[in-house]
Amino acid sequence: MDAGFPRGVKLGVDVGMARVGVAACDPDGMLATPLKTLRRDEKKGSDLRALASLVTERDAVQVFVGLPRSLGGGDTESTRMARAYAEALVAELRTAGSAATVRLVDERLTTVSAHRSLREAGLDGRKHRQVVDQVAAAEILQQALDMQKSLHRDVGIPVYDGMRPHDGR
Repeated sequence: MDAGFPRGVKLGVDVGMARVGVAACDPDGMLATPLKTLRRDEKKGSDLRALASLVTERDAVQVFVGLPRSLGGGDTESTRMARAYAEALVAELRTAGSAATVRLVDERLTTVSAHRSLREAGLDGRKHRQVVDQVAAAEILQQALDMQKSLHRDVGIPVYDGMRPHDGR
């Protein structure tokens, strides 16, 4: 542990109804970069297996899943979906033999911000869908990394595999 949070590769995840954006950072946690977009597969869970594979391949120590709250800070259907996804991811990681921790972090407006960044970069609006989830995941991850460094501690709500409930914040 370094400064109250683990050192190593970390992933950021932006969960949507149709796609899951994934981002990663370097082992020093300096810079989050877009990595991949997975097609969401609620029935077969292939996206969860692919995500768990990315965690193990990169030897990641943490995964930050974006928690989309309402602007007022309340829960929405998307909030509940992200919590359930994070819990399923913990179970999948344990099955894959990974000890990586999963934490939920507030992600209000990251997708809006990602679209703005892509527009400013000159990317055609029709092509946004291909990468916007990855860019949103990178923003989620970068926010978590920056908060860890400024607060000198871990951030977000820890997610457990059903044995211990999350704190509901």
